[in-house]
Amino acid sequence: MRVQPAMLTAAMILFLPTQADAAERPRVLATDVVEYACKAGSETQNIKVRVTLTMPTTTAVGDQLSIGWQGAYEGAALKAPLAGLDDGTKLYAYAGISEYPGLTSATGVGTLEAITPGADIPLPATRVELLTTPGRADTGVVRPGAINFGTTPTSPAIRCEVRNRAALTTYTLKVPTTGQDDEPDPGTTGSESPEPTDTETTDTETTDPAETPAETPTGGVATGAGGEAGPDGRMVVVAGLVITGAALAGLRRRRPAKPL
Repeated sequence: MRVQPAMLTAAMILFLPTQADAAERPRVLATDVVEYACKAGSETQNIKVRVTLTMPTTTAVGDQLSIGWQGAYEGAALKAPLAGLDDGTKLYAYAGISEYPGLTSATGVGTLEAITPGADIPLPATRVELLTTPGRADTGVVRPGAINFGTTPTSPAIRCEVRNRAALTTYTLKVPTTGQDDEPDPGTTGSESPEPTDTETTDTETTDPAETPAETPTGGVATGAGGEAGPDGRMVVVAGLVITGAALAGLRRRRPAKPL
C-alpha cells in the first residue's frame, strides 16, 4: 500500500508541535541517580532514587519559579520505622541552588499514600513543584537536594541527605535582568528638572500693556485703541486742529473786500 504524499504531509502537520505548545512545554533534563543516607532516630538506611528535575523555561526577578521534581527508587525502597509514621506524613523535596547570592534552595511538598509500619514508603506518583523566588538577576547552579518525610518541614521524622553531591549533574538557572531593572523609572530619574512650584499672584502685579484688551466706552466704537487713546493719539488730534485752524485763517484773509 502506497501512502499518498498529501496524506503523509497532513499526518506530519497533525503531529508536529505548535509554537504555543513548544512555548508552554517545560524543558525536561536528564535524570540523576541520587544516593541518600536516611536517618530515622538512631536507624540509618542507604537508598538510591532516580530524580528528574524539570527546569523552568522562563524566569523573572521577583516572580516565583518552579522546578519540577520526580523520583523513583533505584533498587531497594525506604522502609517505614517499625513504630510507624504519623498520619498525614508528606514528602518534602529540595533542589540545592549554589553560586546564586541570596538563593540557596527550592522546596516542594508531595502527598503520600497510606504508610504501613515497616513497609516501603511510596514516593509521590505525580510531579512535585519545587518553588522559590529570586530577588535579583543572576546565574546559579541547581542539583537534586535532600528529601525528608514528616508532617511538617521543620521537624521531619526521616531525613535523607545526599551522599554523592559532587557526582550529580548540574543545571544552570539564569534569571535575566528585566527592562524595569535596566531602565530607571522615568518619574524618579535624577536628570529630570524638579517640578515647578506654584506661585501666588497679587493685585499689585503689573501687566504687559500689549496684552491688555481694549475697552470700548459706552456708546463708542471699537477702534483698536478704544476710548482711552494715549498721549500719542492726543498729539495727533491737537496737530489736526492746529492745521485746520490755520487753513480757516487763510481762507478768511483771501475773502475779497466788500465794495464801498
